[in-house]
Amino acid sequence: MNLIKIGVAGLLALSLGACAAQGAGYGSRNSYNDYGTKETFGTLAGAALGGWAGSQIGHGSGRLAATAAGVVLGGLIGNQIGRGLDRQDSYEAAQTERAAIESNPDGRYSRWDNPNNGNYGYTVPSRTYEASPGQYCREYETTIVVGGRAQSGYGTACREPDGSWRIVG
Repeated sequence: MNLIKIGVAGLLALSLGACAAQGAGYGSRNSYNDYGTKETFGTLAGAALGGWAGSQIGHGSGRLAATAAGVVLGGLIGNQIGRGLDRQDSYEAAQTERAAIESNPDGRYSRWDNPNNGNYGYTVPSRTYEASPGQYCREYETTIVVGGRAQSGYGTACREPDGSWRIVG
């Protein structure tokens, strides 16, 4: 069974890698604004999040099927969101997420807006806890709204000894 899982994961990685190769390279004049690059990033991020979610839902022999379905569905949703995000949106979303995890009390939202295209999003920490003595973690939700369509993701970040936050799930 583990050999099958490794094979499926390898095929997914190869197929997603092939998608990434079709986007513009960093050397091209418009690489950050290239339509394919944004879609590729969205597809990869959505597939990763969807695969993780599917692996949490499935049990026993159904876990592999749930993971695969999560990868496909997450990739499709992420692709659509990636189409609408521009460089400024991505930057603002990442900055807002970092600031919320670092500074916001549980339940307090941090929001970003792009007045040029109407896209916006927010991050809200939902639970802070001590995972092990001295290691604090925060669960949070990030939502991005592109073209009026919202997509949410959930994560957990844990504080590293150097004071930075590491995304763990």
